Amino acid sequence: MKFVSAAKLKRAQDRVLASRPYARRMLAVLNSLVTRAQAGRDEEAVHPLLSQREEKRVELVVITADKGLCGAFNSNLIKVASQFLARQAQRDVRLSLVGKKGWDYFKRRSFTVRRQYVNFLTKVEFGQAQQVAHALREDFVTGEADAVYLAYNEFKTVMRQEAVVEQLLPIVPLKQIPEGVAMDYLYEQPQRQIFERLVPRHVEVQVYHALLESAAAEHGARMTAMESATKNAEEMMESLTLKMNKIRQAGITKELIEIVSGANALAR
Repeated sequence: MKFVSAAKLKRAQDRVLASRPYARRMLAVLNSLVTRAQAGRDEEAVHPLLSQREEKRVELVVITADKGLCGAFNSNLIKVASQFLARQAQRDVRLSLVGKKGWDYFKRRSFTVRRQYVNFLTKVEFGQAQQVAHALREDFVTGEADAVYLAYNEFKTVMRQEAVVEQLLPIVPLKQIPEGVAMDYLYEQPQRQIFERLVPRHVEVQVYHALLESAAAEHGARMTAMESATKNAEEMMESLTLKMNKIRQAGITKELIEIVSGANALAR
């Protein structure tokens, strides 16, 4: 399992590092666009996915692995997700679960699970992200959710993953536009048309990025866990071998003493 994860990790890591700048830049641009649109009170330009509402209904997407034997990868994420759910106790919280481990945990608890996705981290494709994103967009637009959050493991290094919860919808506007850049952008197409194409794609990109982060983090966690398991097994084998040899030696010594004692008794 260690060798399989090691073979897959390099490709998964490259995909994560390639997707990060695009996902972060898209989020920064949309934050700026939303802030300017709301500051200008251009209601015609604001997209339905950007509407700010009181968070009465919250949807949390939890991205776990389908398999275990990857250390604290799943347990740390479930712990962070549970803490988030505890803070949302006064709201109507619903779950969308990616991965069997999240489903195994939350199905035994009093949470409403709207959707379950399995085998997504085995081979992450953009079509999978579009499937999840489409359902989340529909929930937000129809009012089934007033806010959507993503809970996933962010890949830091092979040895380290960080469980995070990030808001996906609505896009949070900047508290204030940086000084000196308060002017609006020039739009080649109508502002509304740009939002209609850019905002749905943003949701897909952020979900895709979260899936890539989780896949790379899972491979790193499994590599580390299996290496530790192999090392612990080797140490246990050495300890048990030494113990076995001591017991065997003690048994042989006891038998020799009995033989010598018997021989001496016969000689007398």
